[in-house]
Amino acid sequence: MQILADSHGNVIHLFERDCSIQRRHQKLIEIAPSPQLTDEQRTYVCDLAVRAAKTVGYENAGTVEFLLDHENNFYFMEMNTRLQVEHCVSEQITGVDIVQEQIRIASGLKLRFGQQDIQLRGFAMEFRINAEDPKNDFLPSFGKITRYFAPGGPGVRTDAAIYSGYEIPPYYDSMCAKLTVWALTWDDLLDRAERALNDIGVYGIKTTIPYQIEIVKSQEFQNGVFDTSFVESHPELVNYSIKRAPRELAAAIGVAIAAHLGR
Repeated sequence: MQILADSHGNVIHLFERDCSIQRRHQKLIEIAPSPQLTDEQRTYVCDLAVRAAKTVGYENAGTVEFLLDHENNFYFMEMNTRLQVEHCVSEQITGVDIVQEQIRIASGLKLRFGQQDIQLRGFAMEFRINAEDPKNDFLPSFGKITRYFAPGGPGVRTDAAIYSGYEIPPYYDSMCAKLTVWALTWDDLLDRAERALNDIGVYGIKTTIPYQIEIVKSQEFQNGVFDTSFVESHPELVNYSIKRAPRELAAAIGVAIAAHLGR
């Protein structure tokens, strides 16, 4: 549950994020709001997050994390007293710039919004584009990015510092980009997410992009029925074909044309 709390006693929530799609307890996909919660559950758990922050006098942006079991029981897990990687999806569904609000809070200013001003609009999904090889147990894949281009179109946001020729070092976290997609409905979000994942290009290294495409195409995922064991429960999703780089495709087409003309 994303919250904002200032030094004047004001605390609001920006609804929840579903982070069930993980591997080794590290998130691969984040969704806001969760397609698995009812409106009653959403109201209940967001209120708990706000009450917890008020009780301890918290000031800052932060997230209060809960686990939900298959009997619809909530369990408090932890609070992250910082900005999280997946804050982008909360920004997309509320229109609130969380980083800007965090700076304002640190400056001692009051929140510019009351809870009544925060409206839930549509769905958003963030993909952590990691330099990993899903076919090889998600082992890191470092090296030079030979070609990179970001997807475009409405409702598509990319946060990255990589570029063609960028060298991914072996010393840090494997995430090299974040792709965030927004749409008014869940079905439109799935369509837009698949298109954006097919449009993004990161060549020269292995990435989680083709694997994430398979997740989005999964009927179980599309039905909004998944939990933290999803990756382990679906080993067949690594049986994907890898998209070839444009230069490789051009070369292959050239060979095919030459072979045809030489007949």
